[in-house]
Amino acid sequence: MLAELVCLHVFALRLIHYAKVIPRDKFWKDPKNICMIAILALTLVDMIIYGALHAAGFYALRWSRVLRPLLLVNVTEGRQVGHVIPRGRPTGPERIAGLPPTPCARVKLRRAIRSIRNTLPQILSVFLLFIFSILIFSLMALKLFSKRGLTTADGAPYFSNYADAVFDLYVLVTTANSPDVMMPAYDAGSAFAVFFIVYVLVNTYIFMSVFLAVVFNNYKKYLKEEVRQLVRAKWRKMARAFAVLRESPEDGGEGRGEPLVSRASWNRLVRSVQPDISRAHTELLWSVSDDDNRGAIDERSFVQLADLLNIEVITLKSRPHPLDRLCPALYRSAPSRLVCRSVRHRAFAVAYDVVILINAVFIGLDEEEPMIANSEWAFLALYLLEILLKLYVIEPRTFFSAHSFWNWFDTIIVVCALVATVINAALESSGRYTSRQILDIVFILRVLRLIRVVDSIERFRTIMNTLIRIGPAILTFGQLVLVVYYVFAVVGMELFAGKVKFYEDAGDPARADCGNALLRGSAFARLGYCKNNFNNVVAAFVLLVQLTVVNQWHILSSGFTAVTHKSARIYFVLFHVVVVIVIINIFVAFVLEAFFLEYSLDKSDLHTELEKKIEQLQLGVAQDAMEDNLVGATETSDLEQPAEQSESSKHKLMFKIASKRYRTVDALLQRLFEADLEREDDDAADVRDGNGNFANPSFGAA
Repeated sequence: MLAELVCLHVFALRLIHYAKVIPRDKFWKDPKNICMIAILALTLVDMIIYGALHAAGFYALRWSRVLRPLLLVNVTEGRQVGHVIPRGRPTGPERIAGLPPTPCARVKLRRAIRSIRNTLPQILSVFLLFIFSILIFSLMALKLFSKRGLTTADGAPYFSNYADAVFDLYVLVTTANSPDVMMPAYDAGSAFAVFFIVYVLVNTYIFMSVFLAVVFNNYKKYLKEEVRQLVRAKWRKMARAFAVLRESPEDGGEGRGEPLVSRASWNRLVRSVQPDISRAHTELLWSVSDDDNRGAIDERSFVQLADLLNIEVITLKSRPHPLDRLCPALYRSAPSRLVCRSVRHRAFAVAYDVVILINAVFIGLDEEEPMIANSEWAFLALYLLEILLKLYVIEPRTFFSAHSFWNWFDTIIVVCALVATVINAALESSGRYTSRQILDIVFILRVLRLIRVVDSIERFRTIMNTLIRIGPAILTFGQLVLVVYYVFAVVGMELFAGKVKFYEDAGDPARADCGNALLRGSAFARLGYCKNNFNNVVAAFVLLVQLTVVNQWHILSSGFTAVTHKSARIYFVLFHVVVVIVIINIFVAFVLEAFFLEYSLDKSDLHTELEKKIEQLQLGVAQDAMEDNLVGATETSDLEQPAEQSESSKHKLMFKIASKRYRTVDALLQRLFEADLEREDDDAADVRDGNGNFANPSFGAA
């Protein structure tokens, strides 16, 4: 509480400082500031009440802890200057457009929360109809089975009251208690199976599918609108920048010509917003913008500059191999060239794919067999030979470039496996130490080598590339889930802490009923779920993950219901509704849309124009020299060109468009809805003000 009190003072001082530097009316009109003040006040009141009751020996409840995530969302730094940018400056494309820097996790988290908030009204109508369906079926079940004297497998009354019927049928929607809930009625009469089949068809398959469809449709609609505002804001800012930099040359003395931005002004702008851009890259972008070679660009070409800078262009520099410099005669000899051609040939990769598959078979066999154990040395030798051959052919700095994922992966795995295998063999030969831990590491490293198969099969590689590209979006929703988990974990700790205990000693008699006599003989204790409790935040998070998986969640909830009250079911049902039905469906909706985009993505028109210009200037690199694999998915803009291509090329500097990549999630979202966001000439009247400039957009409250 002392640490929390210090944090509250820091938040309060920051809020006061913020109030001093902005107009007072603007401060009090911002609902986020009011929310922050209310949270701080309520937390302080809760701490005072809790401290007083605790000192007096009464039961006290810390109810304000559920408000802590709101501080994460509404803190001033989180929504104004909470951006992770080197030296506190925006990146090039954002600086040109006059937009905020790339948002950090908190900004993306607020966007995800805002998307859920906008989607909830449409979900609510379907959810109410869904609940109505469950209530109707529960009433039918009560009338059908309550008077028949049926019992469950545990001997409990079967559908004896309406509350139990509603809960049991809600659990059936999740399939967690199927077919247990149906069996007593099915045993009594086969015709009763029709009731449960119809129920599952309507509520599990139809309503859950409708939930996903409604969430997908509405989430996409609101996300599209938000991205539309961001893109139009970028166009407006770019148009304003054009208005500042434009020049109006004389048109034959008969008046002023079309406003243009000169190359000198364009160069100064690009250099100022992206100082690390290479001269060759700048020349390439200018060639695309000034396609007519007028020496200046119009407004439309200028507005595209922010998007051009968002396209990853890889610069390939030719660099000779160290062996070529040290002993050129040997390295360029016929046997050496034969080795280089063999390693670069597709058959070399196929041969090692076969080696990996054979290794997989041996890994699955009994390692106690001498032949199987000794075969590991042969596989390690082959893998080391592969790395050495590649280093002989490829310049080492290119092979171990910053983002050469598979080269680093292979080398680290093989070297670690070799070291671990040598240590394990030495310890075994000494006979004084059972090296089970090292042996486990060896087994794990052997299995990890099989991951290379993913990079060898094109379909696998495409899926993995897609998952990597939508990773930032997945992480954003992961943060949202953690926030929701925290709220439910805190509430669960207040409601159920200490009710269920886990005993390490297997012989302790209290272990049989989880330290609570109310659980004696229950399915919760019988299945050994005692460690699933809310006694600390880590255990609470683990339990919530199990509830998210859904399987056996009714057994978990029944344990806490037994030690408290039947109303505790509300907590578990509410968690299922919020996390499984709402958040997980929204997460699935975004992943589906992003995956469909990435999996079948064609390059945009800007990509096409840039590639055409690279080909026109004969500065392109062959695609087969830079294969589109996971290495390509993480490569930087400063790679080395293979020596063979360098020798046969006219230029020492070559370019390649990085494959379907985006610098930010916002760029991915813009591409997601690109068909609906095309900038048309007749839109100018909607966005320009009376002075010919573009008016500021109006954004909704975050």
